[in-house]
Amino acid sequence: MNMATGGRQADNIYDVVVIGGGPVGTNVADRARAGGLSVALVEKELVGGECQYRACVPSKALLRPVVAVADARRVEGALEAVGRPVDAAATFERRNRFVSNWHDDETAGWLKGIGARLVRGHGRLDGPRQVAVDTLDDGRLVLSARQAVAVCTGSRAAVPDLPGMAEARPWISRDATSASTVPERLAIVGGGGVGVEMSTAWQGLGASVTLLVRGQRLLPRMEPFVGEMVAQYLSEAGVDVRTGVSVIAVSRPGGTGPVTLVLDDGHELEADEVLFATGRAPLTDDIGLETVGLTPGAWLDIDETCRVRAISDGWLYAMGDVNHHALLTHQGKYQARIGGDAIAARAAGRPLDTAPWGAHAITADSYAVPQVFFCDPEATAVGLSAEQAERAGHRVRAVDVDLGQVEGALEYADGYRGRARMVVDLDRGYLLGVTFVGPGVAELLHSATVAVAGQVPVHRLWHAVPCFPSISEVWLRLLEAYRG
Repeated sequence: MNMATGGRQADNIYDVVVIGGGPVGTNVADRARAGGLSVALVEKELVGGECQYRACVPSKALLRPVVAVADARRVEGALEAVGRPVDAAATFERRNRFVSNWHDDETAGWLKGIGARLVRGHGRLDGPRQVAVDTLDDGRLVLSARQAVAVCTGSRAAVPDLPGMAEARPWISRDATSASTVPERLAIVGGGGVGVEMSTAWQGLGASVTLLVRGQRLLPRMEPFVGEMVAQYLSEAGVDVRTGVSVIAVSRPGGTGPVTLVLDDGHELEADEVLFATGRAPLTDDIGLETVGLTPGAWLDIDETCRVRAISDGWLYAMGDVNHHALLTHQGKYQARIGGDAIAARAAGRPLDTAPWGAHAITADSYAVPQVFFCDPEATAVGLSAEQAERAGHRVRAVDVDLGQVEGALEYADGYRGRARMVVDLDRGYLLGVTFVGPGVAELLHSATVAVAGQVPVHRLWHAVPCFPSISEVWLRLLEAYRG
């Protein structure tokens, strides 16, 4: 094994080659370097990836001014001081600062600082342990991996193949987070996380937003009351929320001017822009999977250490969106830490029963996956919903609390509206899932994640005393409701 300090290696041979330089790929590189391995990372766009420049960071930068004003309008005293709408131009400038004006100098410099080599270009597998790179200067470079290749290429927006789509030039999520002008009328197709967040953001920035949802509720993978409350808040803010409707065709003659959406209920909708927020697909269609016997465009099936199961000698890893476990940046980074440590341990011949960060084993746990949607109101959950837990065969009790009855929430906003639920495993006495929806609840989620991931018994949670008067008092109210 080469325990080099990084940089260019003889004959372009490295211990680890990472394809994809987003937050997942950079974390794999970091953990592999920490384990003493030489690393080359291949990225064709910006180091830092979709999350840093096109998704999580810019979306929250757009949302925060909108939600801050909405919060102020819910508090007497502050309400009277809010006399103008959100300043869109200032919001865009703030967003641009958060994404470093779409320059990756800082992140690329950090990568160099840890001793990893950055190769800019499109990387593809070229047989076992080989990655061929079409470089940005039209050259070709072949990298070899002694220990592992890690595929961290993420996912892309999945846009339906509808009549007129090519000419309509619809927005996808990265367009919605990078635009710097406010369309007068914006249609958003899809009621998932992107749909509700961008509805909040663009309505708050001054657009007239229509949200079109094929199903009967928003955020369908969460507890039913979450989507109902988010829809209520959005409607009150001015969003035209339509459920049970699908787009069957679009039209934008000449690719300019307004776009017309043809709906399956016989109506048409005209908008200045349309955003399709209709899911994600893996970015694996053009990374050379066929050269190692895998199917291009497929999700990659992994074991608990993020190794691709179909590769018999275990040199190929896949972390983040490409393995379809949880299409969330924080979960991808978690997998990257696990996978990077596993690669380093195997390279050194160490057992996987003790991780460098103190875990009992270097394995990824999907037991407690947290998620937050930063719409107004915020929607958060970790673990299983009541329905999911019952389908999995657990005997459970779901306990609900009206957040508007929590003193700390009433201090947060006059007439506070929100809801909390914990799902208790009655046979084991600990939580399987927790859900919160309401203004300012995102910061409650990690306490729930600790409780669910740690399988903390309900009787011990009584001794985790929430501060008065804070929204975290909801924990006491949930426990009181459970006790009856």
